[in-house]
Amino acid sequence: MFQRRRPLDVRRIVPPLTALCLATFAAGCATRAPADLTGAIAREAPPQSASDWRRESEAWAARYAADQKDPVAAFNYARALRAGGQHAQATAVLEQTLLHNPRDTKLLGAYGRALADTGHYKQSLDVFSRAHAPDQPDWRILSAQGAVLDQMGRHGEAQRYYASALKIVPNEASVLSNLGLSYALAKNLPLAEKTLRTAVAQRDADQRVRQNLALVVGLQGRFAEAETIARADLPPETAAANAAYLKQMLAKPNDWKKRRHPTVSEAPSGA
Repeated sequence: MFQRRRPLDVRRIVPPLTALCLATFAAGCATRAPADLTGAIAREAPPQSASDWRRESEAWAARYAADQKDPVAAFNYARALRAGGQHAQATAVLEQTLLHNPRDTKLLGAYGRALADTGHYKQSLDVFSRAHAPDQPDWRILSAQGAVLDQMGRHGEAQRYYASALKIVPNEASVLSNLGLSYALAKNLPLAEKTLRTAVAQRDADQRVRQNLALVVGLQGRFAEAETIARADLPPETAAANAAYLKQMLAKPNDWKKRRHPTVSEAPSGA
């Protein structure tokens, strides 16, 4: 995460840093699969290169063109489009296929994330509410809903959604990462750090979670410690550049809070 990413993570928090590389929330970010907000959260698939995503997009585009009613083709094509930054096109693909599969919860979840990518947060929340049943909640959707609420500045509500997700999957690293960054956005950095350290301690924690911890540690002025955490995953020159940017950003403490939160994406099945 201390690397460049795009809208929705505290992802645009700081350009070169992509704090939420969390989803989200995204998401270490080669060219990333869209991530669930705070990092976060949230991971749809392992990061891939831009060329990998282009190839995947081309392959699924052909299958989608052959049958726009195919939910599997639409889901995977839209995911590749989102990874390539083509959010409006991904939204259009999902809208078209949902006309024929209006109750497909996986498609609805992907559509909600795509809407969040383009800043349609209220519509995204409405779609998410239809992507799972209240009596059978999907923790990935709950985390994505929290990510959108964080984007809207409704951090207390977001944290309740993360808490609900954690009741289903206790200590899930991607949800804890989103929750930690939500606390950071709410200006509670000590609690954000505590939560992210818990996330990092989980076996399923990836480099995005560690980079989110590095961000929060750096935001508290402990640059050497933040660099040490970041260097575990990033090349020395990248970690050093991110630390320098962090110092510059902290000279304007309100800057990072004004930037967009991470992107909303999907955690892998069975994560």
